Amino acid sequence: MTPTLVRQQRSRTGTVPRADLRARARDWSEIQERMLVPLYEAVYGRLDVGPATRLLGLGCGSGLALLMAASRGAAVTGVDTCADRLDLARERLLPEERQQQAPAGARIVHGSPGDAARADASAYTLVTAFEPIGCRVGDAERLAGLLAGATPLAGRGAAVVLAGWGPPERCATASVLRVAAGPAEPPHGRDGWRPTDRDDLERVAERAGLRPDGSGRVACPFGYADVDSAVRGLMSTGLFDPAVAAADRTQVGKELTEALHPYVRPDGTVWMPNVFRYLIARTV
Repeated sequence: MTPTLVRQQRSRTGTVPRADLRARARDWSEIQERMLVPLYEAVYGRLDVGPATRLLGLGCGSGLALLMAASRGAAVTGVDTCADRLDLARERLLPEERQQQAPAGARIVHGSPGDAARADASAYTLVTAFEPIGCRVGDAERLAGLLAGATPLAGRGAAVVLAGWGPPERCATASVLRVAAGPAEPPHGRDGWRPTDRDDLERVAERAGLRPDGSGRVACPFGYADVDSAVRGLMSTGLFDPAVAAADRTQVGKELTEALHPYVRPDGTVWMPNVFRYLIARTV
């Protein structure tokens, strides 16, 4: 799910409508991003994030996880490639009209971890990659590549946190991803859906040259006010882009609505229990 680099269906002129991208970023910020708050809280509590922490958030999206760390006193830097989400992160962390209330040391960087290094060469004590891997072909490889540019910026023994989807049988949303996104491409095609592997995070850590130093599981239920909010929130993750590219947004929305039906409660709200994993690794 974040930051996710997004791929929208292109218009006949070959351009992506700006308004759609902005609305999608808003849906992420206002609906979907909060679903992982229990994960952020569990990690920050376990690592005692506070004033002594210099945090680099990879794929920081619209900045909720950064804001939570900054509220604990941490100096935070967020890196992402989605300009629309970063605009929202700046509104949260760097409000021009309230600079005196902005978290001290907060920085938002558009680009790669290397761009963050050029702005500040000080070593980070914590690197987070909260976008869960484990449901899209190639997501582990993409994360490993991102870590290759980030871990040299951290001090020796710094914590690096990776996140992933839990076992499919404990993630109700897994069935929604399978039904709605799977038909767009073969299961193992480029960017298509894939089953979660329990060793995903450990393999990425090993590839990045990190030393595992603990792990945990956190309940992160996806709850929505209604089906429309659920569709908008899930579409904002980018996980359904292959289906949109193969068909169209309206059709994918209909399939997603149907897949959500088992999780609609009598009052019209949508509730999907999920479990996410996190791995704490250390630089060497």
